Amino acid sequence: MTDTTTSASSTKEGASVSGGAPGTRTPDTLTIVALAIVATVMGDVLHEGVGHGGACLLTGGHPLALSTVHFDCGNDSRLVAAGGTIVNLIAGLIFWFASRLTTRSVHLRYFLWLSMTLNFFAAGGYFLFSGVGNIGDWADVIRGFQPAWLSRIGLTLTGIGSYGLFMRIALLEMRPFLPRTGPERWKRARKLSLVSYFTDGVLSCIAGLFNPVGMILIAISAAAASFGGASGLCWMWNWLKGSRIPPGSFEMPALTQSRGWILAAGILAVVFVVVLGPGLKFHGGGK
Repeated sequence: MTDTTTSASSTKEGASVSGGAPGTRTPDTLTIVALAIVATVMGDVLHEGVGHGGACLLTGGHPLALSTVHFDCGNDSRLVAAGGTIVNLIAGLIFWFASRLTTRSVHLRYFLWLSMTLNFFAAGGYFLFSGVGNIGDWADVIRGFQPAWLSRIGLTLTGIGSYGLFMRIALLEMRPFLPRTGPERWKRARKLSLVSYFTDGVLSCIAGLFNPVGMILIAISAAAASFGGASGLCWMWNWLKGSRIPPGSFEMPALTQSRGWILAAGILAVVFVVVLGPGLKFHGGGK
C-alpha cells in the first residue's frame, strides 16, 4: 500500500512539473547538452589521464605530457597503450551498476547511462578502429604479433562483437527514459542520442584543435574517438522501432532543465578546451 501511494505521488509530481503525461513530455535540449559535456570530459580524462597515465606510472614510466587527445609517457609499452581502453571498460561497468542503483534522480541516471555508453563505445570502437586501420592504441598493442593479419582480424572481430553487445546494453538501460510503446519511444531515444552524440564530437574536436602534437591527432584521435567511436548513438535508436528491444518495466520523469548541470558543464567545457586542449607538460615537457 505504501509503495503504490509513493509511486502515484511521484508520477503526479513529475507530470505537473513537466506539463503532461510521462509519454508526452520532451527532454530539455540544453540539459542534455550539459550532461553530455560532463560525460565527455570525464570519459576523456579517464582514457588519457587515468588509463594511459596510470599504466605509465605502474610500469615505472615518467609522465611527460597530457592533452585531450594524447598522453606522452617516457616508457611506452603495450600496457601503456592498452591502459586507456582497459580503464574505459572498467569505468563502463562501474557507471552501468551505478545507474541501475539510481532510481530517484533522472538527471544523475542519464549522466551515468551516457557515461557508461561513451566508455563502452570507446573500448569497442578502439578495437575495431585499430583492427581495420592498423592505427591507434591497439595497433600499438598488437604490433609485432605474428601473423600480423590474424592479429588484426581477431581485433576487428572483437571490435564488431563488443560494439554490438554494448549497443544492446545501452538500449536496454535507456528504457527508463522512454515511453514503453509507440513511435514516441524511438523519437525520444533519437533526441537523447543525437544531441549527446554531436555534443561529444564537437567538444572533442574543438579541444583537439589546440593539441600540441599536430592536426593529425584531430583526425585519428579527437574525431575518430568521438564521431567514429560513439557513432552507435547516431543510429542505435532504430532498433527500438521493432521488437528487438522489449519495453522497460518503469519510466522515469522527463529531463527537465537543470541550471546546476548547465553551469557545471559550462565551467568544465572552458577548462577542457582552454587548459587541457593545449596540454599539460610534466618534468619539463614532452618528447
